[in-house]
Amino acid sequence: MKNLLSWDQTLFKDPELFELDHIPEHFLHRETQLEALQYCIRPALGGSRPLNCLCIGSPGTGKTTAVSKIFEEIEKHTSRLIPVFVNCQVNSSRYAVFSQIFKKLIGYSPPSSGISFKKIFSEVARYLAEHEKVLIVALDDMNFLFYENEVDEVLYSLLRAHETNPGARIGVIAILSDTGVPHILDPKVESVFLPEEIKFPQYSRDEIKDILSNRARMGFYPNVVEDNILAKITDHTFSLGDLRVGIDLLKRSGLNAERRASRIIAPEDVDFAYEKSRLVHLSYIMRSLKKDEKILLGLIADSSLANSGELYEKFHSKTSLGYTRFYETLNKLGSIKLIDADFTGKGARGRSRVVTLRYQANEIKMRL
Repeated sequence: MKNLLSWDQTLFKDPELFELDHIPEHFLHRETQLEALQYCIRPALGGSRPLNCLCIGSPGTGKTTAVSKIFEEIEKHTSRLIPVFVNCQVNSSRYAVFSQIFKKLIGYSPPSSGISFKKIFSEVARYLAEHEKVLIVALDDMNFLFYENEVDEVLYSLLRAHETNPGARIGVIAILSDTGVPHILDPKVESVFLPEEIKFPQYSRDEIKDILSNRARMGFYPNVVEDNILAKITDHTFSLGDLRVGIDLLKRSGLNAERRASRIIAPEDVDFAYEKSRLVHLSYIMRSLKKDEKILLGLIADSSLANSGELYEKFHSKTSLGYTRFYETLNKLGSIKLIDADFTGKGARGRSRVVTLRYQANEIKMRL
C-alpha cells in the first residue's frame, strides 16, 4: 500500500514548470542564440538603435523563450530600453500591433475604434523621442502578419518612425516559425529591416532528454519519473520535433498517475497522455483561427476528399465571402500545416485542387 497516494497528496512539487508558457530559470542548450540576441541589443544600451534580428526555426525550438529571457533581463537592469512583446497570432494587424506598443508606453489601451492609426503612431513616436527611450519590439509568430498581408506595413511603420520623429529609436526582433514556405518581404521593407539571422535548430535527442530531465527533477517530487519513463517521453518528443510535446507529456502523465493514486508514473500513464499531448501544436494553432477560417476547416473536415471548387461554393453560401478571401484562407490553412491542397491539373487553367486534412477529422471537429 505504500505506493498509493492519499487523497490530499500530489506528485507535483512545482506544477508551474509544466505550463507551456513558463520561462525556465535555467534555459538549456540555447547559449549561442542568447549571445546573438544580446549582441543585437547591445547598441541600444548606449542609446543607439539596436540591430534588427530574425529568430527562425521550427515550432518548439525555444525561440519565444529565448526572447522572453532577454526581455526579462532588460526589464531588470535598465529603464532606458522598453521591450514590448507582441503575439501576432492575436494581434495580426498594424493597428493591433501598435495598440500593444501604445499600451506598454502610455499605460492604457487606445480606443478600439474612433482613433486613427496615424494618431496612435505619432503618440508612440513622440513618447520615445521626448523620454529618450529605445523601443525593442518582438513580433512573436510573425508568420500571422504574412497570412493577413500586414507584415510590410507593420515593419515599415516601425523601422521608419525616426524619419518623422528624429528621436524615435526602434529595433525589431522578428520570431518566425520555419514552415517550409518562403516568406517574402517588400524590397523597400527589406532594405531597412536587414536583420541578423539567428537560427534555432531542432533539439537533438540528448538535448531533449537533458531539458526534460531537468524539468522532471525540479517539478516532481523525487523518484516520480524513472529512467525508462524519461526515455519513453524523450523518444515521443524527438519523433515529433517539438519540445512542448514533451513538457505537456510530463504534466499529463503525472496527472494520470495521480488519478490512479500512484507515487510513480507508469508506461501506461505516458501512453494514455500521448494521445492528447501529440496534438499540443494543433490545439495551439486552432485557438488563433478566425471565424471564417474555422468555417472552412469545418467544411474540409466534413468531406474526406474535397476539391476547391466544391469547397468554395459551400464556403460562400455559409459566409457570403468572395473567392479571394476563400483562396487566402485555404493558403493560410496550408501554411500552418492543418491541410494539404494539391493542384490536380484539372479545372480552369489546371488550378483545381484536392484538399485533405493533415489530422483526423474528429480531432479537428472536437477543437472546433
